[in-house]
Amino acid sequence: MRVTKKKLWIFCGSDDPQKAIPPFMFASGALAMDMDVTLFFTMRGLHIVEKGGAEKIRLDGEPQGLSTLMRVVQEEGGRLIACSAFLDAEGLREEDIIDGAEFGGVATFLNGAQEADIVLTF
Repeated sequence: MRVTKKKLWIFCGSDDPQKAIPPFMFASGALAMDMDVTLFFTMRGLHIVEKGGAEKIRLDGEPQGLSTLMRVVQEEGGRLIACSAFLDAEGLREEDIIDGAEFGGVATFLNGAQEADIVLTF
């Protein structure tokens, strides 16, 4: 019998360190539990996946920078999706987004969230 993995979708709508870092902590934990993980970035959250953006986001006393956490999530199979509908509003273009990120719109998030076992928002 085939066992279906649990699915976690995380909505990332802010580049404030207090809201930008926890999604990657939860994503890392879920990947360690063998879950399928997708992070969806929109509004100010797009700056997390902007080239050079993660390096600028850090909490005082944090042992790892956000860029390290993001790299681990990608290496472990987490999907990163940048919201194409908000790129212009944030002054970004597709080429400004990091390698390995996918692009999708509102329907992408809603379809994924509808199929997910857990949806978190930050």
